[in-house]
Order: sequence, then structure tokens, then C-alpha cells
Amino acid sequence: MRKSFSAAAGALTLLAGLAFAAPAQASEQRHEHDTAKLSVLHGVPGLTVDVWVDGKLTLDHFKPGTLAGPLDVPAGDHEIAITGADATSADNPVIGPVEVDLKAGRDYTAVAHLTADGEPTATLFKNDTSAVGDGEGRLTVRHVAAAPAVDVLAGGTPVIEGLENPGQEKLTLDAGTISASVTAAGSTEALIGPADVKISEGTNTIVYAWGSLADHNLGIAVQVVKLSRHDD
Repeated sequence: MRKSFSAAAGALTLLAGLAFAAPAQASEQRHEHDTAKLSVLHGVPGLTVDVWVDGKLTLDHFKPGTLAGPLDVPAGDHEIAITGADATSADNPVIGPVEVDLKAGRDYTAVAHLTADGEPTATLFKNDTSAVGDGEGRLTVRHVAAAPAVDVLAGGTPVIEGLENPGQEKLTLDAGTISASVTAAGSTEALIGPADVKISEGTNTIVYAWGSLADHNLGIAVQVVKLSRHDD
């Protein structure tokens, strides 16, 4: 069945290479007014996959926990299918095919992950690149794990409570390093962490909790997105 990504209202492995099959000359002629930035996170444990965009193989042998991109892609509609590794086409996907509508000048991350019940799915997140104050950065936490609602603690104090899959919460913080952990909602016992997370001035540090609580393979992936000087 064909599904559609929904933009969610809301570092352990970073930036593998990503390339759409398109003529080099056309790529060079694209500008911000007609392109969007797209990254892809693989958050399904134990499954190495191929990623197909508009029927063309884009990521080969994409491993769990890997974040690829960002890539400048033409704004508009695209179809993404995720297959088992070594598939010869996108005809028999394990996730999708899904359709995404990318707006020019915006920054997105497409995440292949598990639902709270452990089923493979995909979510498209729009990354907030709006400016913050001098000396500040943004922290975004995304729950894409097969797990119930979670709390996020900074220095042992809950700063995000009751976050459900596939939700996200955003905070504006002073630049610096925080000790963060992820717990079951209402608990202080860490399921993930504590881990040091660096918040840099003028960036959006995006932390993903992914994996499966039942299978004891919860993990964290970190993405850093530069903020613009205006709200786009």
C-alpha cells in the first residue's frame, strides 16, 4: 500500500555520502530558491537496506544508525522506497513507497524507524532552522524508537516529558555541553545515557532515540543543522 510521509509537528554516526541520479550540469544550476535540503536516517535495527528515490538507487547497503546527507534536491514531489539490501529495483519495498513534498529553501530529515509497537515505518521531519539569540543554540529531541512515551533529563532534571513516537520537542538553550539521558515517562532510570550533548551557538542539535526497548538495542543518533538568520 502506498503511504504518505507527514511532517512531524514537531552523534553517533553522521553524514554518509548521498547522491541523486541527475546530470551534473543540472545539479550545478540549482539554487536555494528551487531546492530543499534532505537527510536520511536509518533507525530500524538489524536491517541493512537500499534506499531508492524516484525509482533510482540512492543509498546502497545503508546500515542502522547511519545518517546520510544533507543533499540539495529539487523542490517538489519525490517517491522514496526502502528495500532489502541488494534489491534489483524498488518494486518490493520493506517500507513504502512513500511520497514526500519538499518545499524550496527548507531542511528535512526522512527517518526510517519503528513505531511504538515495533512495526517498520517512516516519518519526514522538517528541521527548524529559524534563528535564536546570541550565544544560544537549539536542541531538538525526536522519539523514533519502539518504546512507550519517554522523558528527557538534562543534568538529572526532566526538561521534556511524555514524548511519544514519532514526536519531537524543541528547546532553546545557552551554548555549552549538557548531560542528557532518556527515561521511561515518569521515571529517572536511564534507558539511554547519560551522554554529553554539545549545544553550539547558531545550530540545531537534533537527538534521535531509535531502536527497540524490548530488544535491548536502543540507541542515539545526533544531527547538527546550521540555523539561518531568519525564520523560513
